[in-house]
Amino acid sequence: MAVVLDLLTNDPRPATARPRHPEKAHRPDQPVQARKPDWIRVKAPGSKAWSETRAIVREHGLVTVCEEAGCPNIGECWEKRHATFMIMGDTCTRACAFCNVRTGLPAALDTDEPLKIADSVAKLGLHHVVITSVDRDDLKDGGAEHFARTIAEIRRASPGTTVEILTPDFLRKDGALEVVVSAKPDVFNHNLETVPGKYLTVRPGARYFHSVRLLQRVKELDPTIFTKSGIMVGLGEDRNEVVQLMDDLRSADVDFLTIGQYLQPTKKHHEVVRFVPPDEFKTYETTAYSKGFLLVSATPLTRSSHHAGEDFARLQAARNARLAPARSA
Repeated sequence: MAVVLDLLTNDPRPATARPRHPEKAHRPDQPVQARKPDWIRVKAPGSKAWSETRAIVREHGLVTVCEEAGCPNIGECWEKRHATFMIMGDTCTRACAFCNVRTGLPAALDTDEPLKIADSVAKLGLHHVVITSVDRDDLKDGGAEHFARTIAEIRRASPGTTVEILTPDFLRKDGALEVVVSAKPDVFNHNLETVPGKYLTVRPGARYFHSVRLLQRVKELDPTIFTKSGIMVGLGEDRNEVVQLMDDLRSADVDFLTIGQYLQPTKKHHEVVRFVPPDEFKTYETTAYSKGFLLVSATPLTRSSHHAGEDFARLQAARNARLAPARSA
């Protein structure tokens, strides 16, 4: 049985001073699917390796999306010393209906954070690291320079580590994308999250076609960077909408698509309209490959950074295989 784990119950910040979702408190309760299907199962965290990873994260006072978003795969990933670091604080300026990350006015940036991230990456011995962030609409550049500094510090501390970033949309932040791309991450991920018809209720602060264009622009600026995007299903979308989204991403030359089951964090979040069965995920995978994606991950428990290191190796192999005929001609 998969559950959304709240590992922040011992958070020293007073709950009354910083409610996790103040903007959702007035919303009516949404139906909660009490019984989850048998195909959604995860291993509970608690192994020695998990504890060691958690200790390194705590030592540096870092934030991980694994904890903040209540990822069901945290036990498996942290046991392998794979953690997805969330930079620029734990408080997001947006209030997406699916997301469990805290909402509110963020604190000032920690200028030492890029160094702390780099030190943790080195201590964990990561071959591949994923860096994501909250939305920082309060910053002039949306945090682009902070992303670039973090990438640069990781390169200095761990030259052999490949870097994947999962960014916000930098909406109305002219020049921000160029700053991040110039830092040359190996993978640039920006999630669409859902089909365009659901944006007003699921992702109201974002714009679907801006996000598609953002991914297209990455390829225009640097074709060597792998691009990636992901969506959740079970929010009320239909198959035709998902297939159209695949076409939109391929028109932007996106390399890698992830599709996973939406799980409801609390009764104040968007309801789970449907649990999508594994065979339906398989059909999505088959369809996406037919559209030309280099790599597709589509399972109920797929998440953006799940198995990211192994997937990066598969991305490289798929690109090389596609380019091989041209090279031999």
